[in-house]
Amino acid sequence: MRISRRALLGGTAALWPSLALAQQQQPQRRQQTPEQGPPPVVFVHGNGDSSALWINNIWRFEANGYKRNQLFAIDFAYPNARREDAKPEPFRSSAEEQMKELAAYVQAALKATGRRKVALVGSSRGGNAIRSYLKNGGGAEFVSHAVLCGTPNKGVVNSDTLLVGSEFNGAYTFLKELNAGPDDLIPGVAMMAIRSDTNDKYSQPDGRFVGAPGKPTGVSYDSSALRGARNVILDGLDHREVAFNKLAFAAMYEFITGKQPGNLFITQEPLPTLNGKVTGLADGAYTNLPVADAEVELFEVDAKSGERKTTTPAHRKVTGEDGVWGPFIGRSDAYYEFVLRMAAQPITHTYRSPFLRSSDVVHLRPAVFAKGDEQAAAVVSMSRPRGYFGVGRDKFSLDGKVPPGITDGVPAVSVGKLTFDASPRTVMAVLNNETIPARTWPVKENHLVIAEFLN
Repeated sequence: MRISRRALLGGTAALWPSLALAQQQQPQRRQQTPEQGPPPVVFVHGNGDSSALWINNIWRFEANGYKRNQLFAIDFAYPNARREDAKPEPFRSSAEEQMKELAAYVQAALKATGRRKVALVGSSRGGNAIRSYLKNGGGAEFVSHAVLCGTPNKGVVNSDTLLVGSEFNGAYTFLKELNAGPDDLIPGVAMMAIRSDTNDKYSQPDGRFVGAPGKPTGVSYDSSALRGARNVILDGLDHREVAFNKLAFAAMYEFITGKQPGNLFITQEPLPTLNGKVTGLADGAYTNLPVADAEVELFEVDAKSGERKTTTPAHRKVTGEDGVWGPFIGRSDAYYEFVLRMAAQPITHTYRSPFLRSSDVVHLRPAVFAKGDEQAAAVVSMSRPRGYFGVGRDKFSLDGKVPPGITDGVPAVSVGKLTFDASPRTVMAVLNNETIPARTWPVKENHLVIAEFLN
């Protein structure tokens, strides 16, 4: 089943016939009784990520009738994969460790909801944990649906010379065992894969995105497909967008609930309650472990200039052992600057678009200085955690420019950066219909600035 971006631009009416046709062509899903209703949903993030990436998906499920207490998003303690899965590596996780962590989280979600089964939705590496849990960890007993989004099911490579020993190598034991058999189905679990056409950087015949340009990877554009399952192709979307774009939401919602969403957009709340936790780094890798004694300040800023409206923060808190920085009751039409101060890290200023609804996954991480940043007076980055910047596909700029390093072809870069002189000024970050005003802050005083897009 293939869905183009044109379907999105044409509205929901253009989307549903394709979904309905695909449903007729694929194996039937397990039906929920009306008394039960749809299952609770557990979202599973990808390599190096956190539950924060699921904020828009959670909002869209809420806007279509799900209660917030039926929506869960795991934070793996150590989200980065080991370079070689079988070799212990500090602050990184093996495939088996992630599977066991997911299994425990599912049991907690079942206990919280009183239900027998959940639906699992995974992005990228999160799908590896889901498949392993279903096949090796007894998960089929507790899962009704599994949706894998951009998961390299056949591997980022299938090679004896590239990524040797990696869980992302189709020639390595982990994926070889998952892919053994005539199909990828799990009895009793409805399975779906959402993937790109040719725009997933980790489903490419050429090895340039794994550091081996010109070398064959042994996989192709369909590496994220699942044999025998329902496969949805979202034309033009990238590796991350196939999990976080509104078209991806539409496909996963219809698959899990058996009905079309009434709304692809996010219903606005006038006074959203925001909360999350501060997490940090260990040995250069981000973790999802809470950080104590971090100071978080929130300032409402002007929508055009990014300048603070008051000198006193609208919210301030020093985190405890749980790392929680909130709650904070904001306004859904307000732009905010988050200031994060924590030991041994840069002071991070994160400028964000308005939060349309309440959320408890507004997690904060410190930025890090890159090589050469110390030579600049000020550094501003624009970050797109839920997608990559596609030249010719997206309208994007930072201070009116396309930052260096964002090239044509397969969308592969999610961060763009520019340096500035010492004079304080406004910098506008633009991505399609989203515009974020930011202000420069001096590097010599240990400041870094990020304009972070929601979409």
